[in-house]
Formats: sequence, C-alpha cells, structure tokens
Amino acid sequence: MRSPKLSYTLRGALLSALLIVAGCQTAPVQEMSDARQAISVAKEAGAAELAADALKAAVDYLQSAEHYLNQREYKFARHDAEQAKMKALEALQRSASGREDIL
Repeated sequence: MRSPKLSYTLRGALLSALLIVAGCQTAPVQEMSDARQAISVAKEAGAAELAADALKAAVDYLQSAEHYLNQREYKFARHDAEQAKMKALEALQRSASGREDIL
C-alpha cells in the first residue's frame, strides 16, 4: 500500500510535467512560410503599385514576427505572421481589383 504522502508527491510531479508540456509552444514555421509566400505573390501581382499600404503593412508585420521569433516569443510571432499573411492577401485582392479597373 502506498503512503498518502508519496501519492500526493507523484500527483504533483505529474501535474507539473503536464503544465510544462502544455505551456511549450513551437516556432510558427508554417505561419512564417505562409506569410512570406503571400507577400511574394502580392508583389508579383503588382501590389507595390496598386496596394502599397496593405503590402507595407504585411511586410511590417512579417518583420515584427521575425523579431518575436528571434526572441522565442512564439505566440506573438505566430500572431504577427498571421496578420502579415492577411494583409498580403488584402494587397493581392486589391491588386487584382485594380487591374480589372484598368482593363
């Protein structure tokens, strides 16, 4: 029969281990890649001329995400990478709309 003290110690150790594992975040590799790709596509679509403000916001968010990534602040890096992708997609959409207006 186990002593109650050992049982509480074991439970405490298991709980601590679970909290540590749950608190670990991985680097947002996919999100960073998606953001870079979206910015690249937006640039190719002419966003620098047709949606410069949205493209600049995307690039700024990506730079911020890279900063947070280097600081191992993965939660903030992931957020800013996702924002960069969204802004790049906005720039892409506005570029497409701007080209349709020209034609």
